[in-house]
Order: sequence, then C-alpha cells, then structure tokens
Amino acid sequence: MAHARATGSLPVANVQELAQTCNRSDGQVPERYIRAEANTEEVITGYGSTSAIPIIDLSKLCDPQSSPEERSKLGSACQQWGFFQLINHGVPDEVICNLRRDVAEFFQLPLETKKAYKQLPNSLEGYGQVFVVSEKQKLDWADMFYLVARPNEARDMRFWPAHPPSFRTSIDRYSSETAEVAHCLLEFMAKDMGADPALLLQMFQGQPQGLRMNYYPPCRQANKVLGMSPHTDASGLTLLLQANGMPGLQIRRGGKWFTVDALEGAFIVNVGDVLEILSNGKYRSVEHRAVVHPDRERISAAAFHRPCQDAMVGPLPELVRDGNNKTRYRSVGYMEFMRRYYSAKLDGRNHLESLKIEL
Repeated sequence: MAHARATGSLPVANVQELAQTCNRSDGQVPERYIRAEANTEEVITGYGSTSAIPIIDLSKLCDPQSSPEERSKLGSACQQWGFFQLINHGVPDEVICNLRRDVAEFFQLPLETKKAYKQLPNSLEGYGQVFVVSEKQKLDWADMFYLVARPNEARDMRFWPAHPPSFRTSIDRYSSETAEVAHCLLEFMAKDMGADPALLLQMFQGQPQGLRMNYYPPCRQANKVLGMSPHTDASGLTLLLQANGMPGLQIRRGGKWFTVDALEGAFIVNVGDVLEILSNGKYRSVEHRAVVHPDRERISAAAFHRPCQDAMVGPLPELVRDGNNKTRYRSVGYMEFMRRYYSAKLDGRNHLESLKIEL
C-alpha cells in the first residue's frame, strides 16, 4: 500500500522507554503528553456499556436460515453505532494465540533490537509513531509497529522481525484469516445497503490490508494522558484484537465516551471513513480513542482493510441513482484521500467532514 510509504511522521521519544522514567515515584509526564480533555468528558463504563454495543454472529450470517435476521442486526449496528463485536468468526484460536504471543514478545525486546525495524523517513511502515506533524502538537502515550500485510507482493520483509522466530508465520496466518473475515463481512454489508456485492468487493480487490500493532505503556498519571487521540479510521473496515485482554478502547456516542470491553475471542469491528462514503452516509464511521491504565500495559492489533490504490472513493453509483438519494460526499482518488488523512494530526471526524457536500 503505497500511501504508507509516501507519508512520514516526525520522530519523537520512545514512549515505552519514557514510561520507565515517568512511572518512578518522582517522575512526571512531559508537558507534550498532558491532555486536558483526558478526564473532562463523561465516560460510561461497566454495566450498560458492553451490552449496548451490538454483537454479530458470523456463523449466523453465513447460515441461510438465520442470515436475514442477522444481516438486519449487522445493518443496524453499522448505521447506529459504527461498531460491533464479532463472534464465531471462524479464525482458529491457535492463530489468535500465536499472534498475541509474538506481538507481546516483540514489544518486550530491547529497544535497540526494535530500532532495527524503525520507520524510514517519509514512511509509516515499521516501528515508531504516526500522525506527528508538528513539533508543538500534543502526543499520544503509545508506540506502534505498522506492516503492509496484503497483498503479499507488497510486503517489505525488511520490517518483518526475525525475532521472535515465529513472528512472520504468525502475522502471515493472522493476516490471511482476518482478510477472509473482512471479505465476508463486506459482502453482507453490500447486500444490506442495497448495493451489488460484486461491485463493492471489486473496490477491495486483492484484499489490501495494513496491520498496526499498538503498545500502550502504563502511566501513573493515566488520567492526564491519552493512548490515542480521538479519530476515525480511514479504512473501509477495521478488525481490532485486544491482544492482552486489557481494555482501553472508547467510542463516542451522543457526546459521551463508552468503554468497550471485548468478549473473549471476539473482534471489535468498526466502519471506516471509506465505507461511510461508499454507503453515502448510511453507515457511520465513529470517533474513538484509546486510554491507558496506571499499572498495566495494553497491547492491541488493528487490521485495516482498504480499497485498491487506483480506486475512487465516493458514493457507490447505485446508491445515488434515485433522485431522493442525493450525493452526500465528494469523490476523491484513494491515494489523495490517504495523503490528506496522514498529513494532519488525528482530530476527530474532521478529515471525513471535509469531504461532505452541503445539501
């Protein structure tokens, strides 16, 4: 995926190393990481937050008898929440366990070993951070490791660690399995939104996929920092795995933040900006953020499923043919779409809103 190799991020301190100093009894979080908004907005946790987020069963979607009802639930989740938990997705437990193990082991390697896979100038692939575009902007309390995972011929194996020894195999299998899940979901989503599945799937031909592994160190002053700033995903569809069982994802709904506690073995799936635009606004790309824990690290892995490089990102023609359905978004080439996204700091839905047409 060329966009990951055409846009860079300014270098900043390694947060995992920084946390070791800041978490001492006399340590203080540097000013650039202090976020006033981290504890000033209402957060809904515990009872009600988990059950409110829809749960979709992929095995029911694929069963002809239960598919219509489950597809209706899927459509409602994408329209009302933009997020859902996916169970019975068919990805073997072994594949998920191996990924969790190897990603955790990678982040525990010595910093100098990890730096062998650091991002190159003007590239987001590798170990480092993203969305740092100014020397003055506030920073997130996280380190990231991004790989172009699909198509296979797009992989740059310089960034695929040789340690742990099983890392490459684990990523390869996980990438293949999650790409198939995304392909299946997109097909059912197309049917729900009233589009030709073949037309939508053609946009994602070759199953382009990026995999970003996130490491959020503990922070004694967790109420003053953010693991990741509020944002929407520029992907079509994102599958998130909470790799060490530590929650931290929050989604914005009705002006409040809802904490997401993933069911064991479930993927947290969210609609990205591309899918909101393709659906002409029927589906919602929802703002979300990550918070950190005062005592425990959090690790997650996000698989971003994106359209082809030469795709035009705009409402699917068949969804705006009816005179009652006005085109709500401008069309833009995918590479330009991604250039705009990565050239600015994370800032809620601003990137998506900039493409809306005044009606």
